[in-house]
Amino acid sequence: MELYENKTEKEKVLLLGVDTGKFNSDESINELSELVETAGGDVVLTSVQKLPEPNSATYVGSGRMAEIREAVENYEVDLIVADDELSPSQLKNIEDITDVRVVDRTMLILDIFALHARSSEGKLQVELAQLKYSLPFLTGRGKGMSRLGGGIGTRGPGESKLESDRRHIRRKINALEQQLKEIEKRRNTMRSRRKKDGVISVAIVGYTNAGKSTLMNTLTNAGVLAEDKLFATLDPTARKLILPNGQSVMLVDTVGLVRRLPHKLVEAFKSTLEEAKNADLILNVCDASSSEAAEHLEVTANVLKELECEQIPIISVMNKCDLVPDIYDLPTIGKTVMISAKYGKGIDDLLKAVEDELPKNRTRVKLLIPFSKGGIIAEIRKDGVIHSEEYNENGTLVDATVNIAYLETIKEYII
Repeated sequence: MELYENKTEKEKVLLLGVDTGKFNSDESINELSELVETAGGDVVLTSVQKLPEPNSATYVGSGRMAEIREAVENYEVDLIVADDELSPSQLKNIEDITDVRVVDRTMLILDIFALHARSSEGKLQVELAQLKYSLPFLTGRGKGMSRLGGGIGTRGPGESKLESDRRHIRRKINALEQQLKEIEKRRNTMRSRRKKDGVISVAIVGYTNAGKSTLMNTLTNAGVLAEDKLFATLDPTARKLILPNGQSVMLVDTVGLVRRLPHKLVEAFKSTLEEAKNADLILNVCDASSSEAAEHLEVTANVLKELECEQIPIISVMNKCDLVPDIYDLPTIGKTVMISAKYGKGIDDLLKAVEDELPKNRTRVKLLIPFSKGGIIAEIRKDGVIHSEEYNENGTLVDATVNIAYLETIKEYII
């Protein structure tokens, strides 16, 4: 018996874009190409047309559409990916002309989200966003669905089936929203408990593929998946981080961002991104080696503004500094620290910056603790840092960093 290895051929993809001058179309198409690669496709052709506005019927002009149809046949293209959100009619018309499947930017991102969702909440959020996005496309799709309407010759069982599909999707959407509300309620309860217990949280945010998960692993040995792909992390991960002064904080890794992230996707993942909104400090991680670093910082700043995070201290963490010159100047937010998460460069500076920016709930004191009160030293060790101990005839001289709330207990021993 002979055994053969099954090899899955990558889908051949044609990228389609319209340059209206409202944004940098070259950078957007490059990012779309990376998104396709992350989704498992192979970009074989790219077509970008300069137009004042996208064509309402076919996204690009009729002449360019004819060229694309010919290219699809010549290069045996399996899929067309548009660099915008398409209307149901645009999508249907392009499919009719080219006879291949068409997806838009939002569909592609949702597909990648579905690929990388691991937690039950992540999967629910992806399914909900996909169902909401698919509703308008139920009518008029050419591939794999009857073309139904409301006029003569189109009535009958098919129409009732379409309405049945719509009702089923709406019921499913309602059920998913209810499940996510329950999860959000539990998450809010946990947040409230953490605040009550005085837990300090630090959220890692930033552009996708900036090295957030690598930084998380470097700081906490969290074992978070860290790949050179867009949206490698979708579900938030929380780990304990002990700062040099002994303070314990909760470090949270969040989903990455992309330029022109559709508003509905921000809405769908708001509960995940709200880890940033409820944090005491935000680390805005940016790939310093990217030629588009300034725009990446702007994208993150806009999303943080949308989440109403303006009052939270932010440290701009310029990662991959081993790949850039020593002299570096970008319009960053808040304090800026240059690091290389991969090689551990600048991590001490980052931890010091985190200590400086966090709420001041610790202080350094010198104490003379009687030998009979040795339990106090054990208490300080549990939640603080003992810098030095020295014994004399009156007790133990201690230099320590302690929680401010603990000062009342030990005030009579402070020198």
